[in-house]
Amino acid sequence: MDAYDTGSNARRGQDEPGGSAEAAAGAGAGAMDSRPDADVSRPEADGPGSGAVGSPGTLDPPGAGARPRTGVAALSPRYQIGAALALAVVAVAACAHIALTFLHVAPANTVTKKHGAVIDEWIYPEFEQNWKLFAPNPLQQNISVQVRAEVSTADGGIRTTGWYDLSAEDGRAIDGNPLPSHTQQNELRRAWDFFVATHDSDHRPVGLRGALSETYLRRIAVLRLERNDAAGPGEVVERVQFRSRTTNVPPPEWSGEQVSDRPVHRVVPWWTVPAGETEGDAA
Repeated sequence: MDAYDTGSNARRGQDEPGGSAEAAAGAGAGAMDSRPDADVSRPEADGPGSGAVGSPGTLDPPGAGARPRTGVAALSPRYQIGAALALAVVAVAACAHIALTFLHVAPANTVTKKHGAVIDEWIYPEFEQNWKLFAPNPLQQNISVQVRAEVSTADGGIRTTGWYDLSAEDGRAIDGNPLPSHTQQNELRRAWDFFVATHDSDHRPVGLRGALSETYLRRIAVLRLERNDAAGPGEVVERVQFRSRTTNVPPPEWSGEQVSDRPVHRVVPWWTVPAGETEGDAA
């Protein structure tokens, strides 16, 4: 072919327009056309074995999506049955306790009259309650608990102390105290209520709880007398005696109700103090 041929198939130099670019394009097209059944489009990863990250078809290892069981569900069936039985027993005991406590604080009825002994056996002494539902007569009295002691002196004599107003001492400790202790508010009051409820009008104990109330009240007396230095150096508290002073709360002026303002005293017989309690073992 003549170098000066100007035909369409004539070779062109690198400096001629369209020489190298057109040649490269033609060579590439020829290479693509030389492969049979060549597909120039981008293949799509729609098969289940595709390795594309995040594709729905990605295969996970066995058990990778299962969450581990916790709590009771993680136990074997035998232990699951044992846990269910334990929960059932606790639930039944809780319901029985609530029912018996309700019957204890509720007004007298047919159930409490028939099964009062069973209710008392469950409530006393651990779950004792000092309140009642629908109380018809709220407390309208001031009760002051007082104590005195017989003290043996160093020279062998016996002297009797004056009356110590223990309720007044608790009242002074509570007044102005934003956070009074439980003992200051309830210890003496509950002990006296316990004593009155377990003794007859002649101060004789009714059952074993009566003797227990005497011991509890006597120990409180020994501790309070020691706090007040009732027994001096070389002296020992031999006996204690309680009394209560009850006065009615004055009614409001608009009620027109008339009540007595005279105090009523209840004097308890002397109780002998065991030697162990006077030596500091009462606490």
